[in-house]
Amino acid sequence: MDFLVFRLYGAMASWGETAVGQVRNTHYYPGKSAIDGLLAAALGIKREEDARHKVLSQSYAHAVKVLSAGHILKDYHTTQVPDAAGKQPYHTRRDELIVGRSRIGTSLSTREYLTDSQAVVALKLGSGGEFSLDELKNALFTPKFHLYLGRKAHPLAAPLAAETLSASGFREALDTYEVKTLLANAPPWSGDERWLPDDKFTRYYWEGDFADFAPEGDGFNHTEVQKLRSHDKVVSRSRWQFQSRDEFFWQCEQEAS
Repeated sequence: MDFLVFRLYGAMASWGETAVGQVRNTHYYPGKSAIDGLLAAALGIKREEDARHKVLSQSYAHAVKVLSAGHILKDYHTTQVPDAAGKQPYHTRRDELIVGRSRIGTSLSTREYLTDSQAVVALKLGSGGEFSLDELKNALFTPKFHLYLGRKAHPLAAPLAAETLSASGFREALDTYEVKTLLANAPPWSGDERWLPDDKFTRYYWEGDFADFAPEGDGFNHTEVQKLRSHDKVVSRSRWQFQSRDEFFWQCEQEAS
């Protein structure tokens, strides 16, 4: 079975959860909508092209291996913008401050970010996909739009290093890529250690079923798997609408270096 595998690392990242009130939390790993958005940007699919976003989202299944969960950074935000009453268009920030100065109000929020997190993503094509794995790989090497990790202020801090490889399941694909690509091409200052400090546990998240991840055995126990419900499947990118989906989670202790 063929997979496209690549690495996501940045000094900062934000994988948004469902936002309620004034708090904007982040997941510890990139979800379906984040990966969809990254691929769409690389392919040059615009936000208003809802049909193409939907086809892209349905054309592959993905898995994520969290190598380093990073650390949570909380930021207290204050923003001042005019309200939308009167349907006055504000084309620039100058318009907001001058034309809409009598309607300016302050919005408060707390936002979470991850610092120094690193994850590996594996993609497996489904039926009827618009793009092949090679086309997706080439797009990641030469993206049409700027790629970032959840927010425009969070650019990639390391190459995606996308590769296609054959494996029996998501786990083998993710583990093979880590050893073959990441560890073999670690920066010279890292010695025999990984680039980033390891967490105590390695965490895997994937779509599909147990067989898509790995056969039972070799440390993988089906009874240790958790079924999660995530609200990050794209319905309409232009209207910012998403629906729920199922995914699985399993973690294991990292092997000693």
